[in-house]
Amino acid sequence: MDLTPDQAALAVERHDCPNCDAPAGSACRTRGGKTAAKYHTPRFVLAPPLREELEIPVPADRGPGRSWKQGPALAIMPAPRTERPVRIGYARTSTARQELASQLEALHRAECHKVFKEQISTRIKVRPELEAALALARQFKEAAPETPVIFTVHELKRLARNAAELMALSAELQAGGIQLELLTGPLTGIYDPNGMGAMFFAVLAAAGQIERNYIREKTLEGQVIAASKGNHGGRPKVIDDDMLTFAIALKDKGVPVPEIAKKLVIKTGKNAGKNPSVASLYRALAEAEAAAADDGLPLRPKPVRIRRPGDPLTPEEIDLRERLQVQPHPNTDIRS
Repeated sequence: MDLTPDQAALAVERHDCPNCDAPAGSACRTRGGKTAAKYHTPRFVLAPPLREELEIPVPADRGPGRSWKQGPALAIMPAPRTERPVRIGYARTSTARQELASQLEALHRAECHKVFKEQISTRIKVRPELEAALALARQFKEAAPETPVIFTVHELKRLARNAAELMALSAELQAGGIQLELLTGPLTGIYDPNGMGAMFFAVLAAAGQIERNYIREKTLEGQVIAASKGNHGGRPKVIDDDMLTFAIALKDKGVPVPEIAKKLVIKTGKNAGKNPSVASLYRALAEAEAAAADDGLPLRPKPVRIRRPGDPLTPEEIDLRERLQVQPHPNTDIRS
């Protein structure tokens, strides 16, 4: 910075603050009503000589940390138009064993005003440094809408893990009017969401939709194939078919359900070797009865009546005996 601290403060205070609404001629203020220790970024980037600085401190004569007081009113100075873009860099690796040096060097060569970096697993969806980089890019764009703001990464894969995430991020950049710059790879270049690069963002959105549809189709195909092999997904049954048949037989004999549960043993899963709960057994019996009712079949075969000598015949048995007696013997012709 070529300006002295007082000159920098005067340059900043020529503009209203978009963040804290401090008027021109006054220092920035905190939410607690105190004079801020440094000017807010969306304010000092309005001064072209200070646009590349990371922070501008508030001079001591403004009373940082004390109750905020409005300074003398000044005419608001519109931010001069400039064609020099503001670049915000972002670098990421998945593990600590991967190095960031090559990415950081490339971002510095691209003259990024500020670079955010983090080493975070791809399994973690929320990346704090990425969110901070995007937030700063939005602040720059809101403070100086006419100034190009470029979000710069070394390569596309550092930006998102899959096409769906890339689609969401591209939509966010497009909504904020922020350009995307790729330093390496087959898509090297700068893409303006509101210019010729709009097609690139549209392709990213289409790719995200295609990937979601592909994942859904493959999932459904896998479920159909698994179902054809008898695997319907979900956790394994606590009470399998053999246990259920045994439970139904005991229930028919009048054994209470809590006693039946004590006679059953879970075969697989984390509870293998234990007895199923009474609630699970009641639920399995109810589901079996409902399934049998839906099929129109009895839940269990009708017990066979064993006739003992001397027992009277039932009407059905008498009718069957009479019908058998009137039928000719199959060997009648042979005997004659």
